Amino acid sequence: FQYLKRFDQGCNLDRFWYEALSVEGSPAECLQLFLLHCGVVDPSWAELRNFTWFLNVQLRDCEASVFCNPDFVGDTLNGF
Repeated sequence: FQYLKRFDQGCNLDRFWYEALSVEGSPAECLQLFLLHCGVVDPSWAELRNFTWFLNVQLRDCEASVFCNPDFVGDTLNGF
């Protein structure tokens, strides 16, 4: 949710890191963003769950990768 919220606001996500245990927005806002970005018209709860799980895994791996660390790669992969 934190990434999607900032993405919709047009923020630069290159230097953003997930803030564990922080609460942002309301449950309704969270659901609205998931519905907007999941890519399925009228998704089931299972489809929303799969979307959030996949997005979470990808973002966690990205944060853990040295190749996605802007301090390591500099501006060579800007926006990657």
